[in-house]
Order: sequence, then structure tokens, then C-alpha cells
Amino acid sequence: MHAIQLAIVCLGAGVAIGFAALGAGIGMGMGALGACQGVARNPEAKGVITTTMILGMALVESCAIYGLVIALVLLYANPYKAALLGG
Repeated sequence: MHAIQLAIVCLGAGVAIGFAALGAGIGMGMGALGACQGVARNPEAKGVITTTMILGMALVESCAIYGLVIALVLLYANPYKAALLGG
């Protein structure tokens, strides 16, 4: 792989994991904010709110893991490697 193509692949992998982490961080922060406000308004519903928050956090974290998988595929199992190498 030529240097410029490797640089573009590395840049794409960094952007993929960066945006995934940014989105997951914002989503988790908003979820924790909503859970804290919900418990503050209705302390009796703490168990239900906490369970729902943990489930939501797991779903948000899966999006970050998808970004990590895309970055790893770009770096180590690039499906366009043969086309980039010319063979």
C-alpha cells in the first residue's frame, strides 16, 4: 500500500472511532442527566429508572463498539486492499 493510501485509511479509522466515541459520550451523558433528573423528581421510581438507564447505556455503548469494529476493519482487514495495491 502506498504511503498516501495508508495515511487515508488511518485517517478514516481515526475519524470512525472518534465520531463513535463522541456520539456515545454525548448519548451517555444525556441518559445519565435524564436519569438523575427523574430520580430527583420521583425518588420512588429509582429502580425502574436505573434499570432503563443501564439498558439505554448498553445500547449507546454498542454504537461505539461498532465504530471500533469499523476502525479495526479499515486498519487490519481492509476489503479494498487488493484494489489499492493494484492486484
